[in-house]
Amino acid sequence: MNFDQYELDDKFFDELFAEDGSPHPHNHHLHKHLTATSVEELESIQERVTRTFSSQSISFTLYGEDETQERIIPIDCIPRIIPSEEWDVLEAGLIQRIAALNKFIVDVYGPARILADGVIPIDHVRGCPQYRMEMQGVSIPLDVPVGICGTDLVRVGDGFRVLEDNLRVPSGVSYMIANRQATKTNFRELYRRYQVRDVEKYGTLLYETLREFDPNGSADPCIVLLTPGVFNAAFYEHMFLADEIGAELVEGRDLLVNDGFVYMRTTSGLRKVDVIYRRVDDDFLDPLFYRRDSILGVPGLMHAYRKGNVALVNAPGTGIADDKSIYAYVPDMIRYYLSEDPILQNVETYLCREPEDLEYTLDNLEQLVVKPVGGSGGYGLFIGADKTAAQRDAFSKQLREDPDNYIAQPILAISRAPCWIERNIEPRCVDLRPFILTGQESRLVGGAFCRIALPRGSLVVNSSQGGGAKDLWVVKN
Repeated sequence: MNFDQYELDDKFFDELFAEDGSPHPHNHHLHKHLTATSVEELESIQERVTRTFSSQSISFTLYGEDETQERIIPIDCIPRIIPSEEWDVLEAGLIQRIAALNKFIVDVYGPARILADGVIPIDHVRGCPQYRMEMQGVSIPLDVPVGICGTDLVRVGDGFRVLEDNLRVPSGVSYMIANRQATKTNFRELYRRYQVRDVEKYGTLLYETLREFDPNGSADPCIVLLTPGVFNAAFYEHMFLADEIGAELVEGRDLLVNDGFVYMRTTSGLRKVDVIYRRVDDDFLDPLFYRRDSILGVPGLMHAYRKGNVALVNAPGTGIADDKSIYAYVPDMIRYYLSEDPILQNVETYLCREPEDLEYTLDNLEQLVVKPVGGSGGYGLFIGADKTAAQRDAFSKQLREDPDNYIAQPILAISRAPCWIERNIEPRCVDLRPFILTGQESRLVGGAFCRIALPRGSLVVNSSQGGGAKDLWVVKN
């Protein structure tokens, strides 16, 4: 296989090649292996990798305007490689970031010092739809509201940037592990040569983290994974993770609250639950506290949680810190709570609720991507460069009518990695979602869910928008 048709573009950092067209030093073995592999062999590898996902029904649900589709996540067989020295910086920055975010959440539901000191405007927090009054004054186990975080990173020309922090019910870790199992099976010799860091111990680390939240501190707590059910987009992941940590996979109807404690219905009677790894959004957790029409949650669950009789991971109300308008203040949180400079930088962000930022956004809409502050999964993005003048004019009116609901960021030339596309190797834009586990300490595995923008020229990597995935190898220097 040769790279004669592989297009390098000065606007994009290429994960395989340096600017002079030679492979980055840490990609030497990968480049050599690919050039020694025929088109037919690579096509066969890709088919085997795809078949692995199909046979295990590793799927994701796409929600469209007209229909809902269950589909197998497209996986690319060519791994993306990052040297350990780069990963170690990312890991330190992610641990620093989650430490500040956890302190912020505990603070805003407690003394709110950061608001009193004017670091973040009060109305940005108290007016956020994800701010939960019910969490005011609640004692959070370990003072760690976010035990599981998935942070999205992109590489631009001068380094990595944080796109967003997923602090409510982050998903994708099962696909990270499945990518690894499928890819290393088909590149065994290359995998051994690189001495790749392990990701398959994630289940062990997740169990250790959840166990640390047990209010009773027992050696063998009862841990359950609360799922919305089979129709949820990430139900495959819920099944996978419950199996990984040896937890019961339960729906709301499988649990009940009695005398301030949570119990699980079993064939041998009721069993008290100590820790709930919840994959149900706040609004549906408890119909007595949140949406009264919810059939996904457990009546009385928040009462048991507020009494300290059960742990919820992640805690309700964590969405206040991954609201996109609050994201802009994370560097300030790090300086305020930790007295440190941020290791990882944010993307430049314009808060449309601020008059100057709104005018800048309206004047430069063609060069910006506009996002709803509470959005996720790539839904609701307005990429100015992809729109007509008429569409931009119509959206400008929408922005003026509801500026508080939007932020704007520059359109980033995010890095590209080689992918197997229609029997050829072509560059596609990629990101990373590492997962940070925090209990008594923070832990990461040496890898991430690496997403791909599959259509040529696309910058949108979200699985919910048709993106794919590939394995990430963190290799020794």
